[in-house]
Amino acid sequence: MPSSFSRRWHFRQLITASSFILLVACAENPTAADATPLQIANAPAAASPTTQPAIAPGTSDFDIQPTMSFSDWEAGFRVDAMKAGIRPDLFDQAFAGVLPDMSVVKADRSQPEFTRPVWEYLDGAVSAVRVNKGQALLAQYADVLQTIEQRYGVDRQSLVAIWGMESNFGRFQGSQYVIRSLATLAYEGRRRAFAQDQLLAALQILQHGDIQPGEMLGSWGGAMGQTQFIPTTYNTYAVDFDGDGRRDIWNTPADALASTARYLQSSGWQQGQPWGFEVQLVKGFDYALADASTRKTVAEWLQMGLKLPNGGALPANVAQLQAALLLPAGYKGPAFLVLDNFRATLKYNNSSSYALAVGLLSQRFSGGGYVLGSWPRDDLPLSRSERMELQTLLSSRQYDAGVPDGIIGANTRKAIRNAQQSYGWPADGYPTHELLDNLRKP
Repeated sequence: MPSSFSRRWHFRQLITASSFILLVACAENPTAADATPLQIANAPAAASPTTQPAIAPGTSDFDIQPTMSFSDWEAGFRVDAMKAGIRPDLFDQAFAGVLPDMSVVKADRSQPEFTRPVWEYLDGAVSAVRVNKGQALLAQYADVLQTIEQRYGVDRQSLVAIWGMESNFGRFQGSQYVIRSLATLAYEGRRRAFAQDQLLAALQILQHGDIQPGEMLGSWGGAMGQTQFIPTTYNTYAVDFDGDGRRDIWNTPADALASTARYLQSSGWQQGQPWGFEVQLVKGFDYALADASTRKTVAEWLQMGLKLPNGGALPANVAQLQAALLLPAGYKGPAFLVLDNFRATLKYNNSSSYALAVGLLSQRFSGGGYVLGSWPRDDLPLSRSERMELQTLLSSRQYDAGVPDGIIGANTRKAIRNAQQSYGWPADGYPTHELLDNLRKP
């Protein structure tokens, strides 16, 4: 590539790069169903199934720059692809006219400052429009879904719920050419190994003949199809359920749903078990027990005073199943006991809000799935910069919150609990403005 490319590539162009769609179904970002409709291209323009590695703390838009021209990188990757069995003609067809996409780099480097509260996320995820559409599709694909249930042991309501969450039932799959997006990520270098693995897997999909290059569209990060598989997940779990010789998760709902069922089955899905259910906590409950690492049988939780809202009946055959207590909005909000199928959904997308939305939506198709507890709608979540400040302040007070990255992980939750206990508050591990304000005081 001409040397002038380095000037075109300069990262300051990111400021004016074209808009992007972030197809990640989690509480902090829109789901694919909120994104841009799928657009099929006639030819290539000039990762959990969707899981992407976290952005490294402290990385800015200008920290990492390519060390070679794109043409030199492409030539080197072409050699590697040939060694891996990719045909030269297929590689050249897939890469025809491909140049780095600035919007992909911008999307990869961007982290949202503000997050949607879990209750707002659920309001959108379990909307009346989505419920009605899902009910219609459950009827339309009843025979296919029954066969998938029998083969993989995953209930049809959960599959259709994931279908709705990931792509609004196939309508919004992303409009980026997957080869271009992954080549951009592999070239710019921040997480080259991951992107090159996905890019090679995408070329293998094309070589297998499941999709033509011009139709291989998806998210900026390479998630594809009606249930948003990244290429390596596709190669491991995608199935040709309709028997037409192609694993077509883009245009064939049966293939997409069966592929999702196979993935969930491999993730530990338990046939016939619920994802979980809402509970009420007794006064004086030890909120520190609300942690994914604390698992007890349902019977043990009930012996500690938990009960079902409004005197509801316990789901059948769950008393001896292992469950964790989930407080998605802290002690002020609703509580749930979540079982193995919730954990399997987390492997599909590692967001408790996402897994909760899938579970509630799957029940809503049959008239259930309503949360009876009250959400603390006046409590706004901390922004990303506030979460980072919280982590910094926690660590300065000898509550080790880890690297201040704005991600509320296990270390940060433990630090929050320790701080809450020192104030005599319920130790639910939930980050609040009240805690941040107290930590700011000298």
